[in-house]
Amino acid sequence: MHAQHSVPPHSTAVHRQPALVAIVYANEVYPQATFERIVQDCRHRGLKIAGVLQHPVCSDAAGHCNVALEELTTGLRTDLFEDRGPGASGCRLDEAALAEVNGQVARSLDLAPEILILNKFGKVEAEGRGLLDLVAMAVDRDIPVVIGIPTRNLDSWREFTGGMSVEFSSDPLEIADWLNRAFPVAMAQSPEPAAC
Repeated sequence: MHAQHSVPPHSTAVHRQPALVAIVYANEVYPQATFERIVQDCRHRGLKIAGVLQHPVCSDAAGHCNVALEELTTGLRTDLFEDRGPGASGCRLDEAALAEVNGQVARSLDLAPEILILNKFGKVEAEGRGLLDLVAMAVDRDIPVVIGIPTRNLDSWREFTGGMSVEFSSDPLEIADWLNRAFPVAMAQSPEPAAC
């Protein structure tokens, strides 16, 4: 993986291979329900989570939607797109807002979460910016990462990770199976019968 935060090759520290889980989805078909379920499932398991959950923000009658990112540690939501008026064209991503979210999540990684959930490896991440450094920070700390990958950015993701990620569809059952293996829920044991 191309990350400047990686462990030195001669380090004596023993690390398990961090899990990089890519949820691959068709362009423009963001798997909102899948990510909501992942967050819910992680919370149900009692996992300490970090990252962001994407929410559509539809504010006009024409159904035009923007995106807000919810920082999962604090619940703080940040709008990601600039309102440049009805005639504006081109990318409306507010990179300052994205940088602010990046800082919030980076600080939450200091709280030793058990999993990092990121909404998307989008265009800015494919260009080496955006939330990409959070992936490297998590790998450095042996924190598993779950991230959405639109198919148009899949080659860039594979290049970034050096092919070291697991790829799933947005089928919630695939992700639930991975969570069951990565974070098994402890079964309550029945008490031993009392001795007579």
